[in-house]
Amino acid sequence: MENKLSAKVAIVTGASRGIGKGIALSLGAAGAIVYVTGRTGEGRPASVPLTGTVEETAAEVTKLGGTGIAVRCDHRDDKQTEALFQRVKDEQNHLDVLVNSAWAGYEGLHDGSDFPLDQPYWSRRLSVWDDNLFGVRSAYAAGVLAARIMIEQQHGLIVHISHKITGYGNPAYHIAKTATDRLAAEMAEPLKAHHIAVVALYPGLVRTEGIMKHAEFIDLSNSESPQFTGRAVAALAADHQVLAKSGQALWVSDLAAEYGFTDIDGKIYVPTWKA
Repeated sequence: MENKLSAKVAIVTGASRGIGKGIALSLGAAGAIVYVTGRTGEGRPASVPLTGTVEETAAEVTKLGGTGIAVRCDHRDDKQTEALFQRVKDEQNHLDVLVNSAWAGYEGLHDGSDFPLDQPYWSRRLSVWDDNLFGVRSAYAAGVLAARIMIEQQHGLIVHISHKITGYGNPAYHIAKTATDRLAAEMAEPLKAHHIAVVALYPGLVRTEGIMKHAEFIDLSNSESPQFTGRAVAALAADHQVLAKSGQALWVSDLAAEYGFTDIDGKIYVPTWKA
C-alpha cells in the first residue's frame, strides 16, 4: 500500500500509543499526511504509566514516508477539538480520513486502580462509566466536525474503533462499544448522499503498550500488532468503492482477506471470539 494515500489528509485521535498509533503509522507508510492527536506530548506527562507521545508517533509517521503532524488535544474539551479541525482545514483545505481511536476505558487497568480484573461491576468505581463512554462522545464530536469539512468536498471516510461484544457483566465497556457501532450506522445513513463512508472497525487482541504491561497474564498466541488495524484503515481509505461498506461494523481480519494485506509478521490473525 506504499504511497497509495499520497496527498491524503488524515486525523487519528488517541494516537500517542496503542491502536491509534498503529493506525497513524500504517497511514504514514501509505504516504498520508497524518495529524496525530492525543493528550500526551512533550512536557505533558501521560495520565497513565505508559510510554508514547504525539510527537514520537508523528516522527515515526514521517520516517515511514508520510508526513506526521503532532497536535496535543484533549478530546474531552470541545474547544480543543474544534481548534484541531479548524487547523486542518486552514492548513490543508481538506480532510480525507478521520479515525476515532481516543478512549480512556482501560486507564484504571494501566494505573492499577481497577484491580483485581475479575471484580464485579458493582465493586468498581462509578467513574469507570465515564472513562468508557468518553470515547463515544469524542467520536461523535470529531465525527460532526469532520462531516462539516467532508460535506464541502463531497467525499471522506470516518472510522470508529470498536469491538465485537459477547457475553455480559461489563456494562460500561459493552454499552460503550455497542453505542460506537450504532454511532457509525447513524452517521453513515445521511452522509451517503455526500459520498462519505462511516464504519466501525473490530480489531482482535492487539499488542498495545497497555496489553504488554500485563503480558504475563494474557495468552498472546493469537494477537496482532497495532499496525494490523492500521493497514485495514489504509486499505479502506484507498478503496474507491468504500461507500458500499458504509454503516457496517467490519472485522480487521475480514478486510485483510479481502484486500490482501497481512500483519507486520506476514500473518492474518482471526480472533478466537469471532462468530
